[in-house]
Parts: sequence; structure tokens; C-alpha cells
Amino acid sequence: MDRVIPGRSPLAGRTVLITGASSGIGEATAYAVARRGATVLLVARRPEELERVRHAITAEGGSASAHVADLTDGDAIDALVESALAHHGAVDYLVNNAGRSIRRSLELSHDRAHDFERTMAVNYLGPVRLTLGLLPAMRAQRFGHVVNVVTWGVQIKAPKFAAYIASKTALDTFSRIAGREAFEDNVSFTNVRMSLVRTPMVAPTEAYAAARAESPERAAEKIVRALEDRPITVNTLTGSTVEMLNLVAPRFADLLFARFDKRFPDSAAARRTAGVR
Repeated sequence: MDRVIPGRSPLAGRTVLITGASSGIGEATAYAVARRGATVLLVARRPEELERVRHAITAEGGSASAHVADLTDGDAIDALVESALAHHGAVDYLVNNAGRSIRRSLELSHDRAHDFERTMAVNYLGPVRLTLGLLPAMRAQRFGHVVNVVTWGVQIKAPKFAAYIASKTALDTFSRIAGREAFEDNVSFTNVRMSLVRTPMVAPTEAYAAARAESPERAAEKIVRALEDRPITVNTLTGSTVEMLNLVAPRFADLLFARFDKRFPDSAAARRTAGVR
């Protein structure tokens, strides 16, 4: 990790909790905020990988601690909140980055309701529980900011992503409402509607092999800007354009996406695990 002097970043001296911090976007974001002088609370399921990231930060003079937690385990989330508040009083910034992606058509999902349940548990229920746990202390100190890493699918509504996009849309909507309720306490929320990022999460989908994708480092830059500038959303031009098409010509958009859907079938992994619980 190349060390950067914090300078005037509003993150300097603040506490930032990042979920999914053991790899990909979360790892890159952890390095980026540590370079700006923040104390980073690293959260993920894999202790060895968390320790690797923590060591990389502290070896360069940064401040970080590792916290093993599974976001599908309510008790684990509650314990994480209790520990964070006991040691830091309040978490200034929360990055809900950990997530589960799944690309599978409804045709292969008729007996896989558990896909929707598992995805909702990781992408929505876990982040909401964590946010609710940390929110009172943010409001009490009259400062806090929550960044949710969601997806441009919230705007696009791409086929084969019903489970994934629905769960991220739920988090997107929750945060918009939470931001309005906490507005006068100076607690804000940003939804970063991320495009495709080249991480292990997208590897099983052959259609992505040659697709344009951002690096985790580039994605982390967007998250850092969201932390520092606190916008309501961070969108892509493509996402906003398709969202407008969905609004002004919804049936035409349906036709386009139906034809697009046929050109890109389910991945071998999705077909292989169809019917498997």
C-alpha cells in the first residue's frame, strides 16, 4: 500500500467501518481511507484475509483493526456494533460494501426461493441491521455518513438479476428514507450505484469475461469521494440513461431487454446448480 499524507481530507481522524473488507472493492477502499488518516474497522468473514489487509495498513503507518462477522448472523452483527461503540464511542462513517451477487434466470429459479432469501439476507437485512445498530450514536453526536455500494441495476433492471437487483434496490430505498429521517441530525446516506467491477464475485459469469469493467481501485475512488462529499447518489451515465428510457418508454425498454436477454444465456454455473439447494 503506497502511503499518502492525509492532507485536508474530512476522513482524517475519523472512524470508518467497511464491510466486505477482505478483498475486492472493500479492500481497495480500506487502503484508500487509511491513506487519508482514518481509523479503519475491517469487517468480513475470513480472518486470514482480514489480517492480511490489516497488516498492510498498519505496516505503512495506518490504523486498522479486524473484526470477523457474518452479515447473515444477527447476533454477530449485534456483537460487532457493541464492540465498535465500546471502543470508539461512535462510528463516523459506515461503508456497506459486502454483498452477494447471483445471475440466474427465473426459468431456472422456480424451485430456488432460497436464492432470493440468501441474497436478501446479505445485501439488505444484514446492512440494515448494522446501520440501525450504529445510527443512534451517529445521531447523538450529530455527525455520520453511510455509503451503500449498490448497483446500476437499480436503474437498469437487467434480466437474470431479479434476486440481486431486488435486494440492492431495497437497500437503496431504505437509505433514502433513513437519510430524510436523520437529516436534521447531520447524518446522511449515499447510494453508490456501481457498474461492473472486476472482482471474484463476477468470475462465474462467462458473459463478463470480455466485458468492460472497472478495477476495484477505481471503484474505491468513487466510494472515497462519496464519503468525503456526501452526495445522495453516485450514478453512471449509462444507468441514468436507461433509467430515463424505462420511465418514458417502458414497453420499448422491455422489448430491448427481452432481446438482449436472449443473446446472453445463463452461465454454465447457473445451469449446473439449477435445482440444487
